[in-house]
Amino acid sequence: MGFKALLKNRWFRIISNKYVLILLLFGVWMLFLDSNSWLVHQELNEDINELKDNRTFYNAEITHDTTIINGLKDSSALERFAREEYFMKKKNEEIYIIEYDSTPKK
Repeated sequence: MGFKALLKNRWFRIISNKYVLILLLFGVWMLFLDSNSWLVHQELNEDINELKDNRTFYNAEITHDTTIINGLKDSSALERFAREEYFMKKKNEEIYIIEYDSTPKK
């Protein structure tokens, strides 16, 4: 197939049309090279989905913490929490912290 036969080919004439070439260049530019390209939009959509997941996680943490705070309104529960979490003690009281070794013995 020579060059003259290629020029007479129907598909080559359609693809080599200046309007089709401009449309193809515009499409490539908008999909890959522009600052608002399709690739950038995909990355931003992934970020949005990650932020939505973070929002649901933090909302669940907020509800968990509010239940803990509501439970600490009782003075005995507040004292128990302070002793367990922050190792607080009363006067003339000794606290012993026992740590267990969880490594397997050989």
